[in-house]
Formats: sequence, structure tokens, C-alpha cells
Amino acid sequence: MVTTKLADSESELKGILALQAANLRRNLTAAEAEENGFLTAEYTLDFLRRMHQSQPSVIAVDGGNVVGYALAATPEVCGGHPLLADLHEEIDRLQFAGRSLKEANYIVVGQLCVAKGYRGIGLVDKLYQCFREAMQGNFLCAVTDIARANRRSLRAHQKTGFQTIQAIQFEGMEWDVVLWDWSVPRNASEISEAGERGHRP
Repeated sequence: MVTTKLADSESELKGILALQAANLRRNLTAAEAEENGFLTAEYTLDFLRRMHQSQPSVIAVDGGNVVGYALAATPEVCGGHPLLADLHEEIDRLQFAGRSLKEANYIVVGQLCVAKGYRGIGLVDKLYQCFREAMQGNFLCAVTDIARANRRSLRAHQKTGFQTIQAIQFEGMEWDVVLWDWSVPRNASEISEAGERGHRP
């Protein structure tokens, strides 16, 4: 049975890294990346530890194995990774609802991934529900970016409640910066995670 929770052990952080490695763009064929999306950012165990110390991330676990995750990256730790630092700088230049995000208390979704055998069962929705429940007491919204080529991932995020606030260019690709405003009641629609690999971090 799959459960979602906050990561709380070194073995779970290692499980995140193993799932990440299996879905990095460099480890996929072009056809796999195009069909299912991909991960760009590669994190070290040390960096995951720093992320965890600042704000534990959400994981999905089945039989002790990490089968999905939504990583939480506070602004304080974003500077420790070039892609997250770049995204954080982009976010700080944006406005939402007439307010500068630089002055807003937001959390970055540092990466989202679901294992291949666990897609199509609503796990993205469960991960993000747990993510919001764990974070919204301390943050006003969640922000990330998604490869525009991964239309299914963008639709999944939109059904969760994310909305596109800016388009950016990175490494020859177009990305949509998306924000989930937690002052808005949650959309109860179930979503498909057929393409949830695909936002840049």
C-alpha cells in the first residue's frame, strides 16, 4: 500500500536519489523523455540533507521503497544548487496578484517525480495534498517551473491548482513558471500524473 508522508530518514533520502537517477534526462532515451518527461537537476545526498534540515520533503512509500516525491526547497537552500538558484532568481523578479514574489513567503517545489510503475493512480494528487498540508502553515504559495514540451505534466499541475505566471527560456527550452496560491480552496479534481517528470529542477 502506498502512503505519503514527510521524509524522516537517511535511507529515504537515498531512495529519493535512486528514483531521481532513474528519471534524469541523461539516463533516458529521447523517446522516453519525450513521452514521459524527464528530470534535469541532479542533487547530491549532501544537498538533500541540507534541504531536509531546512524543510522535510514529501515522499510516497510502498513497502519501504520511495516511489514518488515532491521536494521542498526553501529560498535559503536554493542558492546551493545552480538550477534552483536560477529559478529562485526568476521567481523573485515576478509579481502575482499585484505583489512582488520577492516579498512573499513561498516554497519552491524543487522536483517532482513518480516511479514508472506508479503512474496513473493519482499519486501526484496525493503527494501535492500532503505537500500543501505540511507547508501551508508556513508558506503562502508553492512555485516551480515545468518544461512546456511536457504538456501532460503542465495539465496535472493545473488540475492541482498551479497557474502559469511567466514563461522563461533555459538551455534552449521553454519553461512555464507556475504558482499554487494556497489562499484559494483546493481543487478536488483528480489528476493524471502521466507526465509529472518534466519541471526543470
